[in-house]
Amino acid sequence: MLRRPRRNRKSQGIRDMVEETRLSVKDFIFPLFLIDGINQKVEVASMPGIFRLSLDLMLKEIEECLTLGIKAFDIFPAYPETKKDKFATESYNPDTFYLKAIQKIKTTFPEAVVMTDVAMDPYSSDGHDGLVHDGKILNDETLEILGKMSLAQAQAGADILGPSDMMDGRVGYIRSILDEHGYTDVSIMSYTAKYASAFYGPFRDALDSAPKMGDKKTYQMDPANYYEALIEADLDTEEGADFLMVKPALAYLDVIRLLEDNSNLPIAAYNVSGEYAMIKASAQKGWLDGERAMLESLLSIKRAGAKVILSYFAKEFGLLEKNR
Repeated sequence: MLRRPRRNRKSQGIRDMVEETRLSVKDFIFPLFLIDGINQKVEVASMPGIFRLSLDLMLKEIEECLTLGIKAFDIFPAYPETKKDKFATESYNPDTFYLKAIQKIKTTFPEAVVMTDVAMDPYSSDGHDGLVHDGKILNDETLEILGKMSLAQAQAGADILGPSDMMDGRVGYIRSILDEHGYTDVSIMSYTAKYASAFYGPFRDALDSAPKMGDKKTYQMDPANYYEALIEADLDTEEGADFLMVKPALAYLDVIRLLEDNSNLPIAAYNVSGEYAMIKASAQKGWLDGERAMLESLLSIKRAGAKVILSYFAKEFGLLEKNR
């Protein structure tokens, strides 16, 4: 035989030389859960190793991550029911703990990239990403609220806004609000293909943000649909998005590849809470090698075409790389 592909697999050194896909700490955005208070650290029961943190402890967490080479963080706030209302007014209250925390993180670590979440559900008494009226999610009326929220986050110092609501036209609306107020440098990482997935459960536990009625199928995408992602990608690109995101990642690797092959924008993928929890739970049971499963799943996301990976494994990966 003249051709023996195994020759390029015969040792670790050679395998390292010819590997086609390489993971780096530079690929990651680390999602973090913020709660009000001081010295508060509450583990998310369905996400082993992931905690809700008060700002003082989050600053320490970010400092540790920066020493590992992880430079980007997506901050999600967990609000008590007493702070929620139908119109998510707490989301743009200048004195709210979330906006103050963004400002403090950016002043303490100006080199850190801070991403924020733009959606009503953490602040909504209905638990939906849009304004609810008579059981229906109102699209255009929601945009006004998202615009106020986005401007407040930009004013607090956010580098990247992440509209996760899946309302039609929200990227263009947010871009116009930001530009009108002089925030032309603030980026938008649009949740372009966000599917109505079963893999979000642990995240909703972390934020206590599950819908109080119905589901999110009228605005999040149908898992059966593939080419529809191109419609969303084209619209978000035209409206001024800087990144396009696919969420979840592992069950939608084909969609990541579809957008990578059809867009000139960087493609991000969210390795969501349920995907994290599956591996962690299996590893705790001894059913999987957790480290190998983590690395293989992250590698598959990058191999599919994601330039940016939002993952709860980010710090664990950074520690692993540091100790190699």
